[in-house]
Amino acid sequence: MTSHATSLSSWSAAIKACLDERGLDSTALFAQAGLDMALLADPKARYPLDATTRLWALAIEATGDEALGLSVARHVRQTTFHALGYAVMASATLAGAFERMVRYFRVVTDAGELSCGPCEQGYCYRISPLPGSQQPADASLDAFMAVIMRTCRALAGRDVVPKAVHFRRPLPADPGPYERLFRGPVAFAQAQTEIVFDHAVVLAPLPYGNDELARHNDEILTRLLAQQQRESVPARVQGLIAQRLKDGEPSPEAIAGELHLSLRQLQRKLKEEGTSFRDILDATRHELACRYLADEHYSLSEITWLLGFGETSSFTRAFKRWEGMTPGVWRRRDC
Repeated sequence: MTSHATSLSSWSAAIKACLDERGLDSTALFAQAGLDMALLADPKARYPLDATTRLWALAIEATGDEALGLSVARHVRQTTFHALGYAVMASATLAGAFERMVRYFRVVTDAGELSCGPCEQGYCYRISPLPGSQQPADASLDAFMAVIMRTCRALAGRDVVPKAVHFRRPLPADPGPYERLFRGPVAFAQAQTEIVFDHAVVLAPLPYGNDELARHNDEILTRLLAQQQRESVPARVQGLIAQRLKDGEPSPEAIAGELHLSLRQLQRKLKEEGTSFRDILDATRHELACRYLADEHYSLSEITWLLGFGETSSFTRAFKRWEGMTPGVWRRRDC
């Protein structure tokens, strides 16, 4: 599956630091993954998810360490996530820090989405995959969860022990490193990837909270988000396609016109981003199909129309190509 998701290059810098610490050739591994190491010096540079997923696989193969993500987390610094790192460190409570992460997560990556708030077990901080999109590497999610746990302890100035930690990923051969890091009940092959905290822990005042500093970095993050939205041609194309699909399959010429570009200019800009109009159209339909199928109120004929297919059979063929099964089977399995 082609993905248009990206993440800050600084996230991969932590992988490089971990590889270097182990005496491995990070330069060669970055090259094999198709990543330009020069971008590590640019705090706003982004890497495509396809390439960073390859890097994680190569790094795990080179180290033989299935729990590599937990070690990579040790190399994440306050600057790794741009201004978000500073905003989080200046938050008044852990709940406030989590809410900031949710609000500005797209500055770091658009390969998933965060949520936080009260849940049945207490207070849940959750990272979820986007329906119909390529999923980040398990090791990447391991690293992110470890970063969250380490950040909680740094902010609180004391040991923070979660009520529970859940991973969607399969049970690793050795769960020991996970149990030692989180120091709470850890379960794998779960419905969600999340950390569950006691309410009192996330609402307790933090010793180094600074509202003025937090707001200042919030302003920087708001500007960064606006800049991303203006500059991301693939994202703008995807948004326009999603809006137009119910009127039939939009042409690249029509979308180019809405962006005030010639067809050739649009094709060139998409090529520079490593994608094409056809790839984005296909990925958009796939993502929307999964969303609609998850809602039982939509019939297959309605979904066919909403996705701009002329016939249900065309939608069924496309969905089997995406998911390896018919829409009906997928819907019954997902219920």
